[in-house]
Amino acid sequence: MAQLKCEVNNCAYNDSCLCCKGDIMVGGKHACCDDETCCESFVDEKRDSFTSALDHPSKTISIDCEAVKCVHNSNYKCVADHVDIKGCGACGCRETACATFEEK
Repeated sequence: MAQLKCEVNNCAYNDSCLCCKGDIMVGGKHACCDDETCCESFVDEKRDSFTSALDHPSKTISIDCEAVKCVHNSNYKCVADHVDIKGCGACGCRETACATFEEK
């Protein structure tokens, strides 16, 4: 479990830069840099009448990760201590990114 800071303020799961989903999926199977990754769990709060999965945001979260070229990826799980997700104002998951990505 990683400490997560999410800057995607318009995601339905975001509450004060913390995530209410409980777990997320980072995409980017062929990513070589952070901008080639994304938070596939992103849900635009403006487009979906959706409520968060958890009542309260969590400081730590389980992160499944397809970015196999990242040093923090171990068998499709993120093992970083701290993860930053960027994409303020994103309209879709492809406009988000895992800022913690580091290529092996």
